[in-house]
Amino acid sequence: MPHDVPAAVELPRYCARIGYAGPLVPTWEVLAALQAAHIAAIPFEALDPLTGKGVDLDPAAVDAKLIDGGRGGYCFEQNSLFLRVLRAIGFDAEGRIARVRWMLPDDAPPTPRTHQMTRVMLGGQAWLVDVGFGSAVPLGPLAMDTAEVQPTLHERYRIVPQGAVSRLEADLGGTWTALYDFEHHAPPAIDYEVGNWYTATHPASHFTHQLMVARTTAEARYALGNNRLTIRRPGHEAEQHILSADGIAAALSEHFGLAVEPGWRAAIERAAAVEVVELA
Repeated sequence: MPHDVPAAVELPRYCARIGYAGPLVPTWEVLAALQAAHIAAIPFEALDPLTGKGVDLDPAAVDAKLIDGGRGGYCFEQNSLFLRVLRAIGFDAEGRIARVRWMLPDDAPPTPRTHQMTRVMLGGQAWLVDVGFGSAVPLGPLAMDTAEVQPTLHERYRIVPQGAVSRLEADLGGTWTALYDFEHHAPPAIDYEVGNWYTATHPASHFTHQLMVARTTAEARYALGNNRLTIRRPGHEAEQHILSADGIAAALSEHFGLAVEPGWRAAIERAAAVEVVELA
């Protein structure tokens, strides 16, 4: 199913999955509530690429995994599902594609188009909505037509024009850090398929060799990178813990709501064996 064509999604099942019982009308308040509930309930994770299973973007496969299967997913799964939900409610929503710039110097060469997010129009105002950018995902909609700083429950964000694209940045500890550069037109569906194939299978994709899981609630951000669990609460120092294989399995369940599958064990043990350089 092309990503620019709405596919059926059962809203009651989706709302039950994210614990949302509010109205389903195309307003900013509903958009913000759905975004926050989705991010808190459905973790960011890429265990399928890590275990060699791959990622299927067919809507039926995404729904079976993220809604019915209790799993999480990464941006192409998360944001394609959220886009279909928004359209089913009646929002004017389109997908967008981006080049990730996370933790890269400004002069780093262009990266591939490996991130999907969403543009929502409300009352003539364009909003950036993202439910799939790991531990730095914005917890609420961001106005796209201003470079002003926009606070959220966690970090502050800003959207900076970069010629033909715009760059999303987050204030991380007093330093503005680039997240990604996004294009202003809806891409053809093949761009999502190619980006997903690269992200899920290419040896240069960190998802194929690093354990990465994240979940954000109003109270805290939880991030698991290989064997390092980081918990960040607004106004508090970050907590960091180095975990054994059993500790990783426990964290996947306790902090990310994932039922650990037997097929993940080898990847979990590899993650536990990663050398820890420092805790900072």
